[in-house]
Amino acid sequence: MDIRVLRYFLAVAREGTISGAAEALHMTQPPLSKQLKELEEELGKPLFLRGKRRITLTREGMLLRKRAEEIIGLVEKTKAEVTAGDESITGEITIGGGETEGMRPIAQAVRQVQARHPGIRVHMLSGDGYDVAERLDRGLIDFGTLIEPVDVSRYDSLRLPRPDVWGLLLRRDHPLAQQTAIGPGDLAGLPLLASRQMVGENGLSGWLGYDYEKLNIVATGNLVNNLVLLVEEGVGCALTLDGVERFAGERLCFRPLAPRLESWMYLVWKKYQVFPPAAEVFLNQVRANLEA
Repeated sequence: MDIRVLRYFLAVAREGTISGAAEALHMTQPPLSKQLKELEEELGKPLFLRGKRRITLTREGMLLRKRAEEIIGLVEKTKAEVTAGDESITGEITIGGGETEGMRPIAQAVRQVQARHPGIRVHMLSGDGYDVAERLDRGLIDFGTLIEPVDVSRYDSLRLPRPDVWGLLLRRDHPLAQQTAIGPGDLAGLPLLASRQMVGENGLSGWLGYDYEKLNIVATGNLVNNLVLLVEEGVGCALTLDGVERFAGERLCFRPLAPRLESWMYLVWKKYQVFPPAAEVFLNQVRANLEA
């Protein structure tokens, strides 16, 4: 299996036909069909369901598509890093993180770096701690941000300067919207939406004063935008971090938890990581900002 064949496979998966893929790849159909057949023989699994008009992916084909996209992305990223010029610092930086106000120091460092090195391009990927850690471990991103409760000991890390504050996102017509803060007793029996990480790590453990499993979690998600939509539709109230108001419409409001519950955010990267110049410049800028 080589990169060229993976590109052929992805083209067929994208176009849905051999003829469409061949046209997009500027090649004829017979050699493309031959390469795909040899790929299936190499893997020992059928990758396509060949219909009369369109080709669809088997379960194995969908798995290969996901992995092939990751492999191609990593190859392109590596190529850009290796071929970056020495005279001026250029290149790409990929950062994964949540959609919280705690990301602002990252955004400020990006602005400062690009002001000095316009040839640096940054890619921001949204996701929860599980998504970020998986991408970081696979080498698909350079840096990630992780929010407590999380164990960052297996990474090198910097603690960012501002903790996020937990609270409840709810509709303004909800009875709890009249309160200035939300206590543990207010959550009992309430239909709640929460991040996967909050549920998986028992993030309110110790704050509630009663068994976490007694909470009525009706939905989870990894992106705040989706949770906002569920709150707007009245599915429940979302346990989330401050700063979410910028995603919410006028019908929603945020009320902090009381006693106050904070979580620190960490910028993390793989241990013993050798960074290309663009990523090294970014990391040095974050460090300088924290020391200022």
